Amino acid sequence: MSLARNTAVQASLTMASRILGLIRDVILAAKIGAGPVGDAWATAQQFPNLFRRIFAEGAFASAFVPSYARTLEAEGPEAAQKVAEEALRVLFAMTAALTILAQIFMPWVLLLIHGGQADDPEHYGLAVLLTRITMPYLTFMAIGALLSGVLNSAERFILSAGAPTVLNLCLIPAGLLGTTPAITAEYAAIAFCIAGFLQCALLWWGVSRQKVRLGLIGWPRFTPAVRKVLLLAVPGTIAASGTQINIIVSQSLASFEVSAKSWLYAADRLYQLPLGLVGVAVGVAILPRLSRAARAGDAEAGSRTMDEGLGLAMALTLPAAAALMAAPVFLIDAFFARGAFTAADAQAAGGALFHFAWGVPAFVLIKVLAPPFFAREDTSTPMRFALVSVVINTALGAGLFFWLKQTTGQGFKGLAIATSAASWVNAGLLALTLARRGWYTPGPRAISGLVRAMLATLILTAAILVMLWQLPAIEAALYGSKALSAAAIVFAGGFIYAFAALLTGAVRISDIRQALRR
Repeated sequence: MSLARNTAVQASLTMASRILGLIRDVILAAKIGAGPVGDAWATAQQFPNLFRRIFAEGAFASAFVPSYARTLEAEGPEAAQKVAEEALRVLFAMTAALTILAQIFMPWVLLLIHGGQADDPEHYGLAVLLTRITMPYLTFMAIGALLSGVLNSAERFILSAGAPTVLNLCLIPAGLLGTTPAITAEYAAIAFCIAGFLQCALLWWGVSRQKVRLGLIGWPRFTPAVRKVLLLAVPGTIAASGTQINIIVSQSLASFEVSAKSWLYAADRLYQLPLGLVGVAVGVAILPRLSRAARAGDAEAGSRTMDEGLGLAMALTLPAAAALMAAPVFLIDAFFARGAFTAADAQAAGGALFHFAWGVPAFVLIKVLAPPFFAREDTSTPMRFALVSVVINTALGAGLFFWLKQTTGQGFKGLAIATSAASWVNAGLLALTLARRGWYTPGPRAISGLVRAMLATLILTAAILVMLWQLPAIEAALYGSKALSAAAIVFAGGFIYAFAALLTGAVRISDIRQALRR
């Protein structure tokens, strides 16, 4: 299957999940609102979601896929199945132990990311309770990450991309059934944990259909194959989770400003759309190809794959970033401002979204530029760069947070600025190192495509500004609904960008046909 098809499968299923996720977050925001309860619910999702993004979309898969694929190719299905089973048992034991320890020490653990509200016993206690309920999601997602790796190695992306939809299908009813903010948050936390189990069960069924029989019951053994995967995964975990660690640092600082976590969470839900749809999809799709090219010593195939992946990622990411920067408050207000989430909350969250938006291309570039290192089993280099970005994010974020809080009363915007700036540093270091080592430099076609995509994005931005200027007329035509107006502008923007991309040559019909035939 071609890279374009693999990415399309991954992205289309992720799109369905993200749309349901947006509906889920709109319902929960209306029921819970921004404030101490909303901050507690945001905190309860941080730990398991951090590990979900690291394991399911990041380093463990990046370490496991090349090892599993190499064993499958060199030694056959039985040997590869044994490696997967041994890794599964060790991973289950480690994450289960971590989950149990977290349950015991949660009141102290949360001081790291929610310490700013520790002097509010009622709501801090709620954050502890909710996080204890959601924490088992980590173990389910760790197992799911390995199962997804088995499926992705066989270039079977449908279930691994579609599994997150289960989370939204569980959380939406929980949000609808809640009667008060606190009860809604508790229902949502329970549904969160149930969804983890169901996602894991779905992926297990998918692996079984590939004739891979894994046994979870058994004593974990650190065999040479497992040790190799873990040695690669530990630095890779830090490398692939640089953005997530930066977010955790930001959330920790945000706990010192009531409602800031809720505002940042609302902004996060929108800017994560292009990251999940494009960055993760392209990164997952290119890793198996890069691994095969690296094993075969085929530098030309590797560069061709990277050119295709980079061009595809930027052609889809730049317009999304531009749209988020052009209309951040409008988008937050249209989708989230209802019920307990007020127009003032939307204004604040929109300020954060603007600063996250200019970092979106960097977030996606990290997902695309890291796989060449993972394919060569070099996870320490991306780890060092991720640590650099964490240091920059922490220092810059803390400085801007307290300065802006003192001068404007809204320090949380500084956290968004720092997160985006640190991600650009990380992406820049990855790109420069790939070029210096001779592993990858964008070819003329990739550079030309990037320039053309930027021109098409400028056309889109102008169109969005015109539509915002005519917003009263658009709302009047759509029964005064802000949500319908936002949806109409989003869809119109998509058509305009598609036309502009064809007009500028950023995307050519012949290229699409050729990519889908390969």
